[in-house]
Amino acid sequence: MMKHDVELADASIFSHYTQWRPMRPLGGLRKRVFDVVGALILLVLFSPLFLLIAIAVKLDDRGPVLFGHQRVGHNGKSFRCLKFRTMVTESDARLAAYLAENPVALAEWATTRKLRHDIRVTATGKVLRKLSLDELPQLLNVLRGDMSLVGPRPIMGEEMARYGDSGSHYLRSRPGLTGKWQVSGRSDTTYEERVQLDSQYVEHWSFVGDVWIILKTVPVVLFARGAR
Repeated sequence: MMKHDVELADASIFSHYTQWRPMRPLGGLRKRVFDVVGALILLVLFSPLFLLIAIAVKLDDRGPVLFGHQRVGHNGKSFRCLKFRTMVTESDARLAAYLAENPVALAEWATTRKLRHDIRVTATGKVLRKLSLDELPQLLNVLRGDMSLVGPRPIMGEEMARYGDSGSHYLRSRPGLTGKWQVSGRSDTTYEERVQLDSQYVEHWSFVGDVWIILKTVPVVLFARGAR
């Protein structure tokens, strides 16, 4: 297993993929060049919006503007996935206390890793999430090579077990800022459907398909389809 310059998100990630061998990222150089050029253009275009969002986050709740959480990337490499902070500080402790007192919410969290009514989300955070603006800082992840403009939704190490045999598909690609799941219902889909969409994306990848997903992302974001 290639371990010199690659930090694995979790050694157990590969326990289900004994035949797995590190591979070059899906799409090769053409996809990477498209990612870098696209991310640079979007960062320039959205720079005024970045500033406005940063001010709103800071005014709503004291704490850092950006939030980073470890996610599993290409070949199992762990990376810090960036977002505008949408939750109150000490959100992990608040979530643990809330789930301990609410078995219904605990069951929902165990099934989807999301909550319809998340008490941790700030007023500004609700708006950012609905419009997917909280994910704009992931353009920096794209420039760094952690992510791609289009790909599977970035997941935590503990979620790999839920991917089963489809986990090998996920590991072949850089996670995406947008992807097939985001334009196919988002939170209106089940976790199993999300896994299937990620696998279909990797199995049938094409450059034209990436462009089409990006074009479809625009109305999905503008009309907040499938957002919670």
